[in-house]
Amino acid sequence: MSDILDSNTAPEPVGAYPHARRVGNLLFLSGVGPRKKGTKDIPGVTLDANGNIASYDIEAQCHSVFENVKVILEEAGSSWANLVDVTVFLTNMKDDFPKYNELWKEYFSDCRPCRTTLEINCLPTPIAIELKCIATIGE
Repeated sequence: MSDILDSNTAPEPVGAYPHARRVGNLLFLSGVGPRKKGTKDIPGVTLDANGNIASYDIEAQCHSVFENVKVILEEAGSSWANLVDVTVFLTNMKDDFPKYNELWKEYFSDCRPCRTTLEINCLPTPIAIELKCIATIGE
């Protein structure tokens, strides 16, 4: 059995995909970024006249993306504590990994999912971080 979840509280997807899918007792989240619902604004990001990133604050983006993941999990009937695997995409590993890793320790001190962190050259919107998560549900 597979159930599709389109969240009412998380930012709208930037493509034709759901926020999450439940398969059995697993919940698979699509990539989640730091945007806020109902807007294209990204916490901590300043764009230039051409729409390119002029500056950004990785700490603000981390707080926002973690909150977006939490909202999707809870709306789907799961929770932060049920995360089992997280893939993190960063656009600037050298500069952003230390702050992101520090914040990770704060957010995941009681919940320790497996984690893979990758550097990629860009994401579909002008963001510096995106999370792809798997959690359990209904336990």
